[in-house]
Amino acid sequence: MSNNDLWFSLPVGDWADAAMRWMMDAWDGFFGVVATILTSVCDALYFVFSTPPFWVIMLIVAVIAFFASGWKLAVGSIIGMLFIYGMGQWDNAMSTLSMVVEASAIAVLFGVPLGILAARVKWVSRITRPIMDFLQTMPAFVYLIPFVMIFSIGIVPGIVATVLFSIAPAVRFTELGIRQVDKSVVEAAYAFGAKPSRVLRQVELPLALPTIMAGINQVIMLALSMVVIAGMVGGGGLGNDIVQALQRVNIGLGAEAGLAVVVLAMILDRLTASFGKKSERANR
Repeated sequence: MSNNDLWFSLPVGDWADAAMRWMMDAWDGFFGVVATILTSVCDALYFVFSTPPFWVIMLIVAVIAFFASGWKLAVGSIIGMLFIYGMGQWDNAMSTLSMVVEASAIAVLFGVPLGILAARVKWVSRITRPIMDFLQTMPAFVYLIPFVMIFSIGIVPGIVATVLFSIAPAVRFTELGIRQVDKSVVEAAYAFGAKPSRVLRQVELPLALPTIMAGINQVIMLALSMVVIAGMVGGGGLGNDIVQALQRVNIGLGAEAGLAVVVLAMILDRLTASFGKKSERANR
């Protein structure tokens, strides 16, 4: 249907374009600071992950996996990382891991407090719910368009888009976890004279931690998927190889980069899930 056949027209695209150009002019300095901070943090994380020999990182992850779930996860993590190294994708995997860690940390840093606030204040919950629905249902590729306009191509638009794409589970699961805490336990804490801040720290958050960890697990998985898509705008890492493989129809490169993403996702998923189960057992 052409625009001439419409009964009325809403120039939403024009409004969005005008709003974006106003933001670029009015907040140029702010966006410059954000880009500098995000780039510096990502570079620092990449330096930490890529500078030591691969076996050092592998042993550190194996030790973390052992304390999280036992020797099976530790051995599985070692095999997975050896697989990534053997395919020649270690540096790309560390670059992707740097972006995932940074984006996930930002999403959790903002999402968990917002979820706590939403669980405590009804009007905050009513406002955040449609916003989270919007962020979760918006196609992933659409996130990249405005941030490429603001930050140009590179890792920064990928990280910002990844934060927005992955923040919803942190908010939703935190709110759910706080709301599911037994009311009688909370009332007993108040009856003994505990202040709201102490009840939150010592009662609600510990009991809600398994649910919150499930949300963090989902944040990391969404961040990993979005960081790969961000390779289309120069995000680097495994996403860049996947985009190159698609452009060149290179099956071998696509298989290597794709399998490296799968292995990295499995390791991160098992680690976070294991910590969630560990916190759940501690609350019993």
